[in-house]
Amino acid sequence: MLSQSDNDLLTRVGPGTAMGDLIRQYWLPAFLSWEIESDGAPLRVRLLGEALVAFRDTEGRVGLVADNCPHRGASMWFGRNEESGLRCVYHGWKFDLTGRCSDMPNEPPESNFKNKVSITAYPCLERNGVVWTYMGPRSQPPAPPDLPWATLPEDHSYVSMRVQECNWAQAVEGGIDSSHVSFLHSWLDPSKRPIPPGGTRVPLYTVTDRHPHFEALDTDYGVLIGARRDAEADTYYWRLTQFLMPFYTMIPGQLDPDGTVGGHAWVPMDDTHTMTWSMSWNYSRPLTPEEVAQMTSFPGGGIHYGRAGMKPQSSQPGGKWMPALCAENDFGLDRELMKTKLYIGIEQFGTQDSAIQETMGAIYDRPKEHLGSADTGIIRYRRRVIGAAKALREQGISPPGAEQPEAYRVRSASLILPRSANWVDRAREHLVPR
Repeated sequence: MLSQSDNDLLTRVGPGTAMGDLIRQYWLPAFLSWEIESDGAPLRVRLLGEALVAFRDTEGRVGLVADNCPHRGASMWFGRNEESGLRCVYHGWKFDLTGRCSDMPNEPPESNFKNKVSITAYPCLERNGVVWTYMGPRSQPPAPPDLPWATLPEDHSYVSMRVQECNWAQAVEGGIDSSHVSFLHSWLDPSKRPIPPGGTRVPLYTVTDRHPHFEALDTDYGVLIGARRDAEADTYYWRLTQFLMPFYTMIPGQLDPDGTVGGHAWVPMDDTHTMTWSMSWNYSRPLTPEEVAQMTSFPGGGIHYGRAGMKPQSSQPGGKWMPALCAENDFGLDRELMKTKLYIGIEQFGTQDSAIQETMGAIYDRPKEHLGSADTGIIRYRRRVIGAAKALREQGISPPGAEQPEAYRVRSASLILPRSANWVDRAREHLVPR
């Protein structure tokens, strides 16, 4: 369990908090490129407790600015996106994507007041259809991380989003927990579990051995977590999960090293809301039309939550990505399905996680926990991020991976190894993308 002070440190991400300052050291995925167009409607964005507005200017460049106009606080979301800037409709003040005030029409022509006023603005870049932003203190931001889904050819990956109404740490901890796959995501008859396009049968070791042995070690970019289960005689089945600072996880793939794999980014909108990014990618080939069709479907999209399963869109932050299966309808829990087919009785895979993580409460009271050996990875992750936040605040030490984009060129893995093998040594070659 955590002390109350460490739980507060882990979960509070707003401006001026230790964890918020840590996460601001990194480039963050903010929204999808297609959500804004040149001189089109602005987009409300919420990141790390800040209300922001995104727009694409006349030249096609992306800006991300504070929602409140620095004049008298009117919302810039109502603004006119025109002639390479966003103009507040209250009094006409106009700002470019750097935050500079370029026009102040309600002041006398001879006034230089506009040269003294700016709006908070964060630099942005685009990769593979995703807009990234840097909200940290550096005048020259570090390079963005070389995550595979962001750097492979665009047709090798697929990205989706959904809002979770809980703290970011609860979501991350679900993403690195190999123990729960034997329960939460299991089928009562595992042999009937469907095989996704391009995939193979999930090994039954997660069902036959439900109490895996865990080991974890720190890496240059985060934490590597190994979950060991009994396999055939004299062998173990290892699921190797990657946690990458500050909030990325890579799901162990199936035994096929060339198969399509997945992961998540658990991006804090504020203390009690998380934008869950789900990514699938293949290192060696484009995704097939059948794979993409599966990922975009609902409820059969696996870790992806198809657009057909979203609530009607709104203009609020994350308003395109609010799942229809939510606390209001018990996440679609079907007790008959629980008796006959699925361990939890919720058909949509990603919703199985959301149901558990959200119903812990917006921020779970971790001092009440009782952690066991199966929580080794969770404990190591918490020490890693809390330690990094304290080291940054108290000693000014740059956190893991923030200045090493190449450190993110890794992968997760599933392996069958001899029981006598050193899993770290034997796994090393499998953790590097080919």
